[in-house]
This record gives sequence, C-alpha cells and structure tokens, in this order.
Amino acid sequence: MNKKLGLLYGGKSAEHDVSLSTAKAATQALNFDKYDIFPVFITRGGEWRVGEQLTAPVESIEQLAFTRDADSENDVTEFLTSLKERKFDVIFPLLHGTNGEDGTVQGFLEVLNLPYVGNGVLASSAGMDKVSMKQLFEIAGLPQVPYTYFIRNDWHKQQDALIAEMEEKLTYPMFVKPANLGSSVGVSKADDREKLIEAVELALKYDRKIVVETGVVAREVEMAVLGNDEPETSVPGEIKPKTAFYDYDSKYNDNSTDLLIPAPVTADVEAQLSDMAKRAFKILDGSGLVRADFFVTAENEIFINEVNTLPGFTPVSMYPILWKNTGLPYNELIEKLINLGIERHTEKQQLQYQ
Repeated sequence: MNKKLGLLYGGKSAEHDVSLSTAKAATQALNFDKYDIFPVFITRGGEWRVGEQLTAPVESIEQLAFTRDADSENDVTEFLTSLKERKFDVIFPLLHGTNGEDGTVQGFLEVLNLPYVGNGVLASSAGMDKVSMKQLFEIAGLPQVPYTYFIRNDWHKQQDALIAEMEEKLTYPMFVKPANLGSSVGVSKADDREKLIEAVELALKYDRKIVVETGVVAREVEMAVLGNDEPETSVPGEIKPKTAFYDYDSKYNDNSTDLLIPAPVTADVEAQLSDMAKRAFKILDGSGLVRADFFVTAENEIFINEVNTLPGFTPVSMYPILWKNTGLPYNELIEKLINLGIERHTEKQQLQYQ
C-alpha cells in the first residue's frame, strides 16, 4: 500500500516563492508509484489549503498556488479535517523562513503526532535564530567571526551607543543580518557608518533582532549533512559570487555565482569541515538535513558562519548538488529524507510520558 505523503509549502515568509519552487521540484522527483501525494498550500496570508491528490508532477508553481472554494472551511481547519480523511503517513515540510523552518510548524506537527521530514522544534528554532545558533556554537567550541546583536527597541533608544559598540568590537566591512530569516533576505554589507545605519534600517524591516558581524576575507565553503544520530557529510562545495556577497539574487535569480564542487581544499581542511559540520548538527540535535556554511581563509583558518536547517532544495540548490556530487541523486536524497523522518518519529513513540 502506498504511503500518503503531504507536501507542505508556501507560507507567510519572504521566501514564499522559493518554497513553491521547491515543492514543484519535489513533485518531479517523487515516485508516484510509491506515494499518494497531496499538496498542502499555505497562502501568503497564512491560510491552509489542501488540494486533491496529485497524479503527476506539476509543471509550474502556479499549479501549486491553488484557490479556495468559497464555502470551504477557513484557516487550518481544512488541514485538520483532511488528517481524518486521508491519514497522512508523513508530512514533508518544504517551507522556508519564518513560520516554516523556525520550529513553529514543527511544533504543530509534533502536537498532532505526525511523522515529518527534517529537523525538530529545537534544531529548527535555534537554527533559524542566528543569535541562539551562535551561542550554541560557542558552547560546542566552534570558531566564529566576531559579532554582536541587538533588538529594534534598543536601536531606537540608543542608536549612537550601539554604533559605538559595533565600531569598537567589530571592523569594517560589517555584514548586517535579520536574525530570523534565510536566503540572504535583508542582508547588507556596510563599509562605513552611513552604510551601517542604512543596513540596520533595512534588516529591521524583516526582523526585530539584528546580527552584525565583522567581514572576513575568506572563501565561502559549504557542506551538506544528512542523517539522524549518526550524520554523514557530503563533499564540500565553494561559493564564488561575482557580486559583493552571496545575496538573494545571486542564489535564485541572476546566475551570477560559480560553484566549485568539490571545493579545492586540502584533505585536512575537508576533514575539519566535516567534523565541525557534524558538531554543529549535533549541538542543535539535528534530524534529517542541515547545510553548514563556513569561511576558509587563505591561511586555512576555518570559521563556521551558520547552518540552514531547511536549505534550498531544488535540484539546482547547493544542498542537493553537494549530495549529487557525493553519489546520492536528487530522487534518492528525497527518499532517504522521508525514511529518516519516519525513523525519528518511530523513535519518539518509544518515550514514556507518565
């Protein structure tokens, strides 16, 4: 009997369109002879819409952004109703950004006791919040570039003091980031104080918490992690953006980035990257997948930049490409992740709550 698989995508975040592209790619790789696949679409406004079973891969993201019947139930009620009717065996979240990979949806699925693909509540929320992530990395003893952080209220009340602190602790150029967003949305490079203020104001449009880091002259190298309690790592890949940094357009729109896979690093550096990626995965209590991003200097000094607990997942995204070059093609990667999600859920069912 086929497993009933719910593809969960869309969402309220700035990465809504990225999620739709991921869902489209997933339908083109899934085995329709093995799974009964149902689309579960979350609109930009946060409404949940459950579609009819897919019988073939979709050809455009427009097919996935379907409309609601005028007399249908509103919000998440439709999804809850469908649980009784369809009895999903596993949910595959393909949500990026806020209310998608930050632990909120994962917590909802935990309450419903539904198996799902990918990281749990802790790994998702800590991996989404760059400040919490960095603090956990410090506990794990992972080297990082100097950074500081603050919230919107502090910026409005003591902007001059915060700027002075940043200029004392950090050096230009600085990178300013929303703490809780991915795909480089709202990220800016600041070469002086005027640009720093502009960058903070931009980042505050996307989040109330801001991270500011010292820029470092280094190569950007990434490594994919796959597994549960015994994670494995892929070959490393190097990002070579032709723009000032690896921003949103470089990732998704203008093809202005070169990828070197495997990255031209020494065996010792690759071993260090693998070890650090696994340590980051484990300190987050990861499950399923993580992409770990690093800076590697000319002297082969390594800094962990961040991890992404639900990285870009189209066939041309870095995470699947890394595994393809390690010998695991896209369709088999998806199958592996589904099995890992079911495995982690089965393990949780052994816990006693009274």
